[in-house]
Amino acid sequence: MSHNARQKSGPVQSLVRACGVLKAFRGENESLRVQDIVERTGLHKATVSRLAATLHATGFLRRSSTGRYSSAVRFVEKGKYKIGYASQTENLEFSHEVTASLRRAAESSGIELIALDNRFNARSAIANAERLVKERVDLAIEFQAFDSVAPVVSAILQSAGIPVIAVDIPHPGAIYYGVNNYDAGLIAGRTLGQWARKHWDGDVDRVLMIEFASVGRLPQLRLTGALAGIREILPQFPDSRVVRVEGHGTFRRTMMQVRRYLRVHGRLRTLVAPIIDECGLGALRAFEEGGDAENCAVVGQGAIAQARSEMR
Repeated sequence: MSHNARQKSGPVQSLVRACGVLKAFRGENESLRVQDIVERTGLHKATVSRLAATLHATGFLRRSSTGRYSSAVRFVEKGKYKIGYASQTENLEFSHEVTASLRRAAESSGIELIALDNRFNARSAIANAERLVKERVDLAIEFQAFDSVAPVVSAILQSAGIPVIAVDIPHPGAIYYGVNNYDAGLIAGRTLGQWARKHWDGDVDRVLMIEFASVGRLPQLRLTGALAGIREILPQFPDSRVVRVEGHGTFRRTMMQVRRYLRVHGRLRTLVAPIIDECGLGALRAFEEGGDAENCAVVGQGAIAQARSEMR
C-alpha cells in the first residue's frame, strides 16, 4: 500500500478537531465563549478560534453579537438518557412551572423525560417511585411534599440503582436541591419588621405563622427564620403574641383557617409569615373578606406569578 493510500484511510485531524468543537456543546441552547471551548476540548485558543469561525461560516455554529457561540446541530446518541421526574402536584403554580422548565430542558438536550404527578399525596409518591423503577430511568428527580415517606421513596429508587435528586424536601441518600430555608425566612421576617416599623411605628398585635407540618423540619425553618428576622427589627415582640395555624400548603385550607383565626381575634394588626405563597394569598383573602386588609401585612415565599401580581 502506498504512503498516500495509508494517509487516506486514517482520520482527517482537522475534521476530528472540528467535531471536538461541536461536541463541546451540551445542547442547542448552550452559549460558549472561545475560552470555554478551549477548556472543554484542550485545543489551542488560536485553533479553536479558526475552527469556530469556519463552523459558523458553514452553518454548524451560531454566533451572537457578543461573540459567543451556540450549536446549530444535534448529535444522535445511542441509548437515549432517560430521566424520571415526579412532581409535587400540577395544581400548584410553582410545581407546574418546575415541570414545564424540565420539559423544555429535556427537549432541548435530547433527553427522554418521564414526568409523573405525585398529586400532593404520599401514596401516589410511592406508586410513582415504583413506576420509575419499571421505566428503568437513569436518574430520578423527586419533588414530593411528605417528609414521612421520603425514606420509602428513596429506598425504592436506590435499591434499583437509580440515583436521586430531591427537590425542596430532603430524601435519604439523595442530592438535595433547594433553598437555604432559614435564610429565606430571615429575609422575609426582616421585611415584615421593617414594614411594620415604617407603617405602624412597630405597633404589632400578632404574628401569624402559616405552617405546613407534613413537609418536615427543613422547609419549616422558613418560619423559624421569619420570626428571628421580625425580632431583629422588633426585639421586644413576645412569644405570647405569636399564633400558628396549619395551612396544609394550599390557598383554600389556609383561607379557612385564617377565617377562624379572625373570628376569634378580630381587628388586630397582624404580620403574616407563610411557608409558601399559596398560603400567604389564602391568608390575605381571608383578611380582605372581613374588610380588615389594612390590619395585615403578608410576606411572600416562592415568587409565583399570582403573588408577584398581588404585590404590584
